[in-house]
Amino acid sequence: MQKLRVVIVSPALADANNGNWQTARRWQQLLSPHFACIVRQWPDAEGLTSPDDVVLALHARRSADSVQAWHNTHGQRGLGVVLTGTDLYRDIGHDPLAQRSLALAHSLVVLHGLGVRSLPLEHQAKARVILQSTGTRQTLPKTFRHLRAVMVGHLREEKDPLTLMAAARLLPPDAGVLIDHIGAALDPALGQAAQDTQAQCPHYRWLGAVPHAQTLQRIQRAHLLVHCSRMEGGAHVLMEAICSGTPVLASRIDGNVGLLGEDYAGLFAPGKAQALADLLLACRSPQSGHTLVAHLQRQCALRAPLFEPSAERAALHRWVQDLWTL
Repeated sequence: MQKLRVVIVSPALADANNGNWQTARRWQQLLSPHFACIVRQWPDAEGLTSPDDVVLALHARRSADSVQAWHNTHGQRGLGVVLTGTDLYRDIGHDPLAQRSLALAHSLVVLHGLGVRSLPLEHQAKARVILQSTGTRQTLPKTFRHLRAVMVGHLREEKDPLTLMAAARLLPPDAGVLIDHIGAALDPALGQAAQDTQAQCPHYRWLGAVPHAQTLQRIQRAHLLVHCSRMEGGAHVLMEAICSGTPVLASRIDGNVGLLGEDYAGLFAPGKAQALADLLLACRSPQSGHTLVAHLQRQCALRAPLFEPSAERAALHRWVQDLWTL
């Protein structure tokens, strides 16, 4: 294998600790023995003196300047663009920078199985799916005293934290359902809403930003992960839960269905707090809760092999080689 110099353009770096950064860091590791570096914009100071062979640009709109700069220098050769949820389900429909990135790229990547169908027809042929991966983690024992659900995601409109908060208000305080909500308040108004919900609902806790390792431990200890997003490119936290033996309750949007499957029993209509509250209560029910949670665990276990690191690594290396050999 020819060792290539690959640059990963990520609009978010380590200080953001979000999905783009987690993807960039993992890909940097998986691309070995190629040399891969992560930059916020191309070219950077190093790129001006050391020629890069391939660029993988995360986010069609936010990395649009880097995509244009690469195309000005190299043309389409080596130019790959990865589409996020906001790209697929908002920006490419109206934003000229995102649309230009689609046109300039030699190849496009989406991160869940239904993503290609959201692209304009003229770009679908140059798109491929690369599922993200995570390591398998031990399933930890769960208490029988209550049902603990955890939601992970910074507080911003796309993640729809208000639906979780509304569901918490709909739950009877003595229902035995406890909710932990992890994420920094990127929107101050949503942070205030979380504080208000916590004050009114003793079974809801907003924990704010939590380091990744501690977040994984909380996922392992929870009975359920809740994921309310309105748009997703392929949420890594779903894979982390699935590969920890923690089943998921998720909004029925393409980004979630593309990872969990059309027949997954833990889906609810996006924005419908009552439907989420009903699912939480059903999972806690003395009559049927254990059966429902066990069914969700079995469905997740069947999906887990899709998120093996070896599969992502092989797909990523194929993409880089295809970009280089244009």
